[in-house]
Amino acid sequence: MSDILYSEHPAMFKNNPLGFIACILLIPVFGIGLLIFLWWFLQCKATTLTVKQRDILYEKGLLSKSRVEFGIAGIRTVKVNQSFFDRIFGVGSIQIYTSGDQPEIEVKGMPDPNRVRELIKTLQNGSAPR
Repeated sequence: MSDILYSEHPAMFKNNPLGFIACILLIPVFGIGLLIFLWWFLQCKATTLTVKQRDILYEKGLLSKSRVEFGIAGIRTVKVNQSFFDRIFGVGSIQIYTSGDQPEIEVKGMPDPNRVRELIKTLQNGSAPR
C-alpha cells in the first residue's frame, strides 16, 4: 500500500488558458507556438508536489533536480491563493511555511490546492485522511 495521498504537476491549460490559446495561434508563425508549448509542457511535467502520510516532497527540474522534503509536523502555515479564474478552473498557488517569513515551498497552478491544505491539516491533527 502506498502512502502517497497527493501527487500532482502544475496544470497547463487550467493554469493559463489565454497562454494556451496564444500558443495555438502562434503555431503557424514559424512554429513558435509549438516551441513555446513544448517548453511550457516540459516545465510543468518537471515539477511535482507530493504529500505523503508523514512528509511533503517538492521536486523541480528536468535534467538537474532540486528537491525539498520535510515532515508534516514541521509545517507552520499552508497558504492557498486563487484568483476568480483559478477558482473556476480548480487551480491555485500553494505556499508552505515551516519557519520564518519566506515559504519553503511555493508552487503555482496546482490542481485542487485546497485539498492539499486540508490533507496537511488532517495529518497534523493525527486523523486518517479520507
